Amino acid sequence: MQSWIGAQLLEHNRCRFRVWAPTANSVDVIHGPNGRAAPLDRGADGYFTAELEDIPSGTLYRYRLDGAQDRPDPASRFQPQGVQGPSAVIDANFPWQDASWLGLPLSRYVIYELHVGTYTGSGTFEAIAAHLAELKDFGITAIELMPVAQFPGSRNWGYDGVLPFAVQDSYGGPQGLKRLVNACHEMGLAVILDVVYNHLGPEGNYLADFGPYFTECYRTPWGPALNFDGPDSDPVRRYFIDNALYWVCEFHIDALRLDAVHTILDHSPYTFLEQLGDEVHQAARTLNRQILLFPESAANDARLIRSREVGGYGLDGQWNDDFHHALRGVLSDERSGYYEDYGKFSQLVKAFREGFVYSGEYSKHRRHRHGTSTQDIAAERFVVFSQNHDQVGNRLLGERLSQLVSFESLKLAAAAVILSPYVPLLFMGEEYGEEAPFQYFISHTDAGLIDAVRNGRRGEFASFGWLGEPPDPQDEKTFLRAKLNHALKGDGKYRVLWDFYRELLRLRRELAPLARLSKERCEVIGFDNDRVLLLRRWRGKEVVVTLFNFNSAPVSLALPMAPGRWRKALDSSEARWRGAGSELPAEFDCAESFEFRLPPSSLALFMRVKQSPKKAAGVKRWR
Repeated sequence: MQSWIGAQLLEHNRCRFRVWAPTANSVDVIHGPNGRAAPLDRGADGYFTAELEDIPSGTLYRYRLDGAQDRPDPASRFQPQGVQGPSAVIDANFPWQDASWLGLPLSRYVIYELHVGTYTGSGTFEAIAAHLAELKDFGITAIELMPVAQFPGSRNWGYDGVLPFAVQDSYGGPQGLKRLVNACHEMGLAVILDVVYNHLGPEGNYLADFGPYFTECYRTPWGPALNFDGPDSDPVRRYFIDNALYWVCEFHIDALRLDAVHTILDHSPYTFLEQLGDEVHQAARTLNRQILLFPESAANDARLIRSREVGGYGLDGQWNDDFHHALRGVLSDERSGYYEDYGKFSQLVKAFREGFVYSGEYSKHRRHRHGTSTQDIAAERFVVFSQNHDQVGNRLLGERLSQLVSFESLKLAAAAVILSPYVPLLFMGEEYGEEAPFQYFISHTDAGLIDAVRNGRRGEFASFGWLGEPPDPQDEKTFLRAKLNHALKGDGKYRVLWDFYRELLRLRRELAPLARLSKERCEVIGFDNDRVLLLRRWRGKEVVVTLFNFNSAPVSLALPMAPGRWRKALDSSEARWRGAGSELPAEFDCAESFEFRLPPSSLALFMRVKQSPKKAAGVKRWR
């Protein structure tokens, strides 16, 4: 299933080394405490291989290119001394206890995105495991880890990784990650891993010394593009596809989030992303597990998640920034940067109905038409959120939504995401209104690079018109400020919000119309002038209606309802949720429509408990 590269430990302390270095005339492996050199044999395909004796687990090694350059293994499994240090031979065996785990179907994903280094005080995989039972009980079904591939130093978002196969040493290394995945599966939680196949970080990036991993034909925002369609690109593709299979097969990862695939530049007839999808899905069939691929893209290109049979890439689900932007545009008056394209209430209505807001319309921010239609794309293929690491961390001060909108709006945003017909994602801490800023942080060692990052961040913020100096990414205090304060969720407004999120997730799980993700069994009605949205979802004879009032003032409105008796299941304005009080009835009978007085910035969920025996002639019949 997986062609091996790197150092593969065999029986009796034998180790097989394999590296692709087509531009080198010779490659030696330098290993052990005395730095012994052993030559690797060159094959016609540019791969160098050797099988050596007396190489126990833990042996440190480097590759020496043409007798001059000593470099870590591009496919290193562990870097105990960081990106500049030697690679380590490791034993891949692990006592897995998840043989009965088959993964989760896409429709059952409730995702909790977290950063390993800031989720807990110690910032390790082991520390995360202590929170799994609470997350499971809360209603989470999958945790998503921001990238864990080895990066410079001990603090980084993870997108500056330079050794894609090596698990960050300060997090707990490969064994620590396996223990966490095993613990998740024993508890019934899936694990998503964020991987970066569009670029590598700048510090400790030595791939170009081994071969043509990069191309000069394209550029990315982070430097040279990876060579996915030029001469000698087949082994480059193989390197990254093997990386995906490595996570899936050896670490039992359930899903991969593919970072910024719009910057993977590839004009080949059979693209890297198509090949990646085909091989990962074939691995899923072989392993008899549900394994999913979630691309992140700013292009609004529906081909990513269309099936291969109709010319799509066949990937499973997409992070939908449009939903976030439309929701944020309605909740606030922010209109700088890419938010200048949003703010119309009708855009939020479209996001609920279709997925993408921009499906070919002109984008003022981009200055061209943007996106393709997703009317025919299944609801479960969209991941939606009111916050994530990008939308928080790429602000000047790293403010979370809890610092930008009212408490009532926080509840409204939570319900919009969780009660939508899509897959919901929560960003760590949002469930109780965490206030710690999540800002960009690094721990580089090169002074010139540190200055370049500082200047780059200033440039990124320029289009938003934010005033002030961004925090120093290199300062350890920037990292420490981002750590969560889990104790907050135990009291006051934080506990109320936590309970509110939990109740939303319970309703989503237990009410049949909400548990089934479907556009066909979902009706969205928008009242633009009143900024009210009615979301009707049904399954069989069960009907649920959610009313969202995004108006900062109360609204009285006659709204269409299915005939029958209705009972209120949730009302964000009630005192139990720290609301100002509500005039909405606990129960009512309805034949055609009902006059509601909706409190400002509120939502209410009603469920039909029985159908009315009388049906007025000529009235439209809802399910």
